Amino acid sequence: MSKDKEIKFTEDELKSLADLRNTYQAVQNDFGVLKLRRISLEQQLNQLDEAESQVELKYIDTQKFEQDLVKTLNEKYGSGNLDAETGVFTPINEEK
Repeated sequence: MSKDKEIKFTEDELKSLADLRNTYQAVQNDFGVLKLRRISLEQQLNQLDEAESQVELKYIDTQKFEQDLVKTLNEKYGSGNLDAETGVFTPINEEK
């Protein structure tokens, strides 16, 4: 083959090249869509982590409140059992 002679691809070859280019473009687009979805999911996970941290802090605060309340009630009424539904407190006799 001579270097000076122009070669023209067939219609099928040109179609195959166009299909290949289109496929690469579609794959690149899919990568972009997936990356955007990943970013969105990571943002959601960060929001969940933050919400979980807030609930953990609330749980710790609630435990502290419970401990303080129990201490206060024990100092006022002594040891005993409370029926939370009726509000009736039954002291424990601590005989020594």
